[in-house]
Amino acid sequence: MLHGISRIIRGGAAVCRYTATGVQSDRQFSVAHQPRDYSLPNATWSPDTKRLYEELSRDQSWRLLPSYNTSVHYRDGMRPEGDRKTRLFTRNLDQDGVGFEYCMFYNQAEKRTICIFQPGPYLEGPRGYTHGGCIATIIDATVGTGTVYTYGPAMTANLNIDYRNPIPLGSTVIIDSRVEKVDGRKIYSSCQVRSHDDAVLHNEATGLFIRVTRGEPEAKL
Repeated sequence: MLHGISRIIRGGAAVCRYTATGVQSDRQFSVAHQPRDYSLPNATWSPDTKRLYEELSRDQSWRLLPSYNTSVHYRDGMRPEGDRKTRLFTRNLDQDGVGFEYCMFYNQAEKRTICIFQPGPYLEGPRGYTHGGCIATIIDATVGTGTVYTYGPAMTANLNIDYRNPIPLGSTVIIDSRVEKVDGRKIYSSCQVRSHDDAVLHNEATGLFIRVTRGEPEAKL
């Protein structure tokens, strides 16, 4: 058992809170014409990424969230649209392992979402390290997914990130997000990004999301 993820599962990792409140070709459909679930392990996942995935999968309080390249992580009753011409930004490459490699788990009782993230070589910023914009993207995706699973459709209104230590390309990090407070349509969340062994704090973030009310077009999500 990895010390880092076991401590996070037990709730030991502190998160910032509001005081006021082998390369594989991408095939969209299998022989059975089913969309590919990108949240499942592939040959490019590192041993650390695989171990974290397996440990969270064994814990029944956490649920793996399916992920497709044609839709956002969908909730129960929602299916990916296989005929769409657009792609989810974090699933937009035709090779495994070169961009955003990740899977997400959701804990409904704790209103928490954990993302296991392995940045590929196409996400480089400073030489050998992950681009800050890519880090912001996966944080936004993780916090936003937790918000949607907890309270329904919502949009990012504000995201503040403290970059504390760079994330090496090919490394494995844990993105731990939780909903902190709800005020009407406003949903406040917090997040930490830590190394796979919980030894390094890479990023801290807070976010504000606005719930989308009925009648607002889906295109705004």
